[in-house]
Amino acid sequence: MENIELQKIWKTIDNEIDMKDKEELNLLLRSKARQTMNKFLIIMSVSVILCVGMIAFLIITSLERQDDLIYLINNTMLGIFTIITLTTVLFSWIKFRSKSYNQPLKKWLDGRIKLLSKYLSGKFSKLYLFIIPLFFILTLFSIHVYFENITFMEVLNTEESVVGLIVALPIGLFVSYYTSRKIRKYQLQNLGFLKDLRARLCNMQ
Repeated sequence: MENIELQKIWKTIDNEIDMKDKEELNLLLRSKARQTMNKFLIIMSVSVILCVGMIAFLIITSLERQDDLIYLINNTMLGIFTIITLTTVLFSWIKFRSKSYNQPLKKWLDGRIKLLSKYLSGKFSKLYLFIIPLFFILTLFSIHVYFENITFMEVLNTEESVVGLIVALPIGLFVSYYTSRKIRKYQLQNLGFLKDLRARLCNMQ
């Protein structure tokens, strides 16, 4: 009976699957769950790479502009945000990887779903809506001032630079919010798959 239920669950994932025994189906379902979790880990990996790249950029540019106090303050604030983000992602990575794959699939799913639900639906899940504008503005100033090859105050006093910043701000914010929304939607879809899989496994009991 349990084998029949496992096959029904797998049929909703892959209609082309041949008839398998209970052990094979459990392995296939576990593999599918791992693949779904790996999608979250890939996004985290990209975040780590971006954060490390940003920190390296801030260090290099700050060393080259040591006489521009306002630029240094801007980069310091941006660096603090980046380090906090990097630390958060790394801790999340450790939590996701800390649980053994050898435990029963339902128990393994419970742990992952709990962590992901807290990350995507917890009390701090909407914090990115407020962080994105500040993070983007600081990044925009850091990049723009550096490549203009003038001081922070000179950028603010140059009409052409100010116009460029004003034009780039709404466009950049739109792209940032749109990208964040798409990533979040993708993550919620994967979380929904894990929840559905767990629910189907629980109904077998």
